[in-house]
Amino acid sequence: MTSRLVVPCPAKVNLFLAVGPRDERGYHPLRTIFQAIDLCDILVIETNPAEPGFFCDDPGVPLDNTVTKAMRLIPSLPPLRVTLEKKIPSESGLGGGSSDAAGLLRAAIKLGFLAPEDAPAIALSIGADVPFFLVGGRARAEGYGERLEPLPDRETEWLVVVRPDVGCPTGPAFAKLDERPYEWREFPADDLLYNDFERVAPRYCLDLIDRLRALGATDAALTGSGSAVFGRFASLEEAERAKEKLVQEGFVRIWVTRTLTRAESLYLE
Repeated sequence: MTSRLVVPCPAKVNLFLAVGPRDERGYHPLRTIFQAIDLCDILVIETNPAEPGFFCDDPGVPLDNTVTKAMRLIPSLPPLRVTLEKKIPSESGLGGGSSDAAGLLRAAIKLGFLAPEDAPAIALSIGADVPFFLVGGRARAEGYGERLEPLPDRETEWLVVVRPDVGCPTGPAFAKLDERPYEWREFPADDLLYNDFERVAPRYCLDLIDRLRALGATDAALTGSGSAVFGRFASLEEAERAKEKLVQEGFVRIWVTRTLTRAESLYLE
């Protein structure tokens, strides 16, 4: 008998992101505060399918990806049909690939193919951001993804997320940071947005951050290494007005989103 599970895979923004010095392995430790938002990819998982395999509606997603890697890392996983509906853009700093991998792990737990206590290690082996999406909501992370502290849910915040036409690959962004001396910032005592990658972000990203503030955002920042930026707005109405202005100015990839609670970001259908 075939069963079907629908798994929303939410994007994230980094409310705070401080990059540490490169270690002897070439990796950078981070201090960051993640927040899940309601821009989601969708995974559809079918058990006992007539045609197993991985399928995606976005031809830009390679067949060897974070979801198929997660599938390979679960020894007891039977043949499944996994269909990924992409909404979160790549090279944006929104964590789409990481969230998709975590969505597959969460589905495997729900279906009884993976023990919950085994999921974090598998998640970390896929990528440093993946463990967050097993926790959801808001969380603080330090190191290389292995130290993760869930934070209490806050009241809903409305965000406008804008992804410029050009992406920002993570590797070159780290390399540019390595060329600039600066101190590794501690976690903040306030709730102001901060991101070290703004030191090396393209001018168009910084201009877009300024534009969001001019349109009424209480604060705005880059997420991840970019290229997406986001602004916080006091209400849905103000966020919608800002989006309308940006559409008139020629921006295409714009989303009005809200923050998710932990329960909302881990929901399975």
